[in-house]
Amino acid sequence: MHANLAALEAVITAIDADPPDTLWCLGDVVGYGPRPSECCAIVEERAELCLGGNHDLAVRGTIDLAEFSGDAAVAARWTQGVLTARAAAFLATLEPEAEREGVALYHGSARDPVWEYVLSDEAAAATIALGRRPLVLVGHSHVALAVEWAEDILLGGLAPAGTTAALHGRVLLNPGSVGQPRDGDPRAAYLVLDLEAATATFHRVAYDVERTQREMRAEGLPEALAARLSFGQ
Repeated sequence: MHANLAALEAVITAIDADPPDTLWCLGDVVGYGPRPSECCAIVEERAELCLGGNHDLAVRGTIDLAEFSGDAAVAARWTQGVLTARAAAFLATLEPEAEREGVALYHGSARDPVWEYVLSDEAAAATIALGRRPLVLVGHSHVALAVEWAEDILLGGLAPAGTTAALHGRVLLNPGSVGQPRDGDPRAAYLVLDLEAATATFHRVAYDVERTQREMRAEGLPEALAARLSFGQ
């Protein structure tokens, strides 16, 4: 989410048209964006599982802000100053990895659940190999991916809107980002798993990007963080 309330609301509206049995969040509820407490409240209410991302851990103080630089550090410090007590208490409960219904979930990767970006063949292969289950979900990179390990070969890659992946063998999926996509598509991203049918379908939904940008500028957050939302970068 990255504290992008407009994007989160758009995704919630979309999924409520065909409600899932359960909702999972792969972390980074806060950071970068202008509405951290509101996003925490929605995720706490709606998600059966939420992981702790590196921004969540930094804002709550588990990770030293010295690990961040530039605009990310500025936004994290601002978030610490505006976060409600309830939102802070919610962030304090989050862990960067979990397992649900035979699926291994990591914010970053199986090798480093907090920090590693799965954006290379080597990183994908390592997480598939080290993942506790054949199906692995990761976040962190903000890039939607569907990768399969078959006969010692990695297959797949970027997963644009409308992609449906078969969940056979060892598979790694990244739903992309609700609040700050970085794959060139500025629309909010989410993934629907059908474990009975063994399929995963990637979705995008348009949201009011300009609303979020206005909110960021009103709060004095770095201009680069607002501008990038228009381009999915």
